[in-house]
Amino acid sequence: MKTGRDDLPDWLPAWCLEHLGGEPVGVLFQRHQVSMVFGLRLTSGTDVVVKARADDGRAVSCVAAQARLAERGFPCARPLTPVTGVGSLAVHAEEFRPGGEVLPGDSPDVARRYAEVFAYLMAELAGVAVAPPLPNPPWVRWDHTGSGVWPAIGFLDDRDQSVVPAFVVEAAERARGRLLAAGLPCVLGWADFEAQNLRWHGQQVWAVHDWDSLAWQPEAALAGAASGSFASAGPPTLAPIESSEAFLAAYQDIRGRSFTAVEQEIAWAASVWMAAYNARELALHGHAPVCCAALQAQAAERLRRANA
Repeated sequence: MKTGRDDLPDWLPAWCLEHLGGEPVGVLFQRHQVSMVFGLRLTSGTDVVVKARADDGRAVSCVAAQARLAERGFPCARPLTPVTGVGSLAVHAEEFRPGGEVLPGDSPDVARRYAEVFAYLMAELAGVAVAPPLPNPPWVRWDHTGSGVWPAIGFLDDRDQSVVPAFVVEAAERARGRLLAAGLPCVLGWADFEAQNLRWHGQQVWAVHDWDSLAWQPEAALAGAASGSFASAGPPTLAPIESSEAFLAAYQDIRGRSFTAVEQEIAWAASVWMAAYNARELALHGHAPVCCAALQAQAAERLRRANA
């Protein structure tokens, strides 16, 4: 643990004092990705996590849903404050929930274990009433209202698009067309179900992190995206087709309802869209996208199953 506060934003010590009753005396960790996340030890000796992200209107619903599930015993950190505004940021604090291990692998057996957690999560969220957390996270924002295949995101759109493989764009276009044509009702669900966001103690899930990633989309689309992304423990990847199939079968069995033929197609289309989005983003940043080769190998079969 670092004891200095020099790297913390100027607003953070005063925010902690006002909302948590103490200032930071140590820094457990810092992460800066989509959100800024600070693990802090306060003057009281309490360890907390403070999260700050651009205020796009989603945070209040996401934190409220997280609080409801934590109250019911779901394995996640309990929010300690409501969402507050700090300039252009939405900020809240939650319990520090350390420990646990990432469950690696992308086999059908591992897929079924992740599907159990996803089904549990979706069942719990079905009982939560919050305003839809819109707009949806960009990596599942196939439902954007723009004219192009991708949602408008300046830091990606300003880059050289020629580095994105043509098959990635084609796969995204076909998947999005199928998703938009379905007209299925939306539910509250999880849109970033990746191994790196879960921690396990043996056979039991210990913590589900990253509650910024709730979404408002058809259940089949959310399950389909999760069936492709569950094995991502670092750079985004795409699970083997047989593992996505095992995930979706286990999910439906646990939820006690079989998807309709249309929902099955939407699940497969959603798995393609998320992989294509990730492949594009990584290519635009000059990284070798792990999911790109898998998408190239699997796109034709996944799109066939999607009827796209």
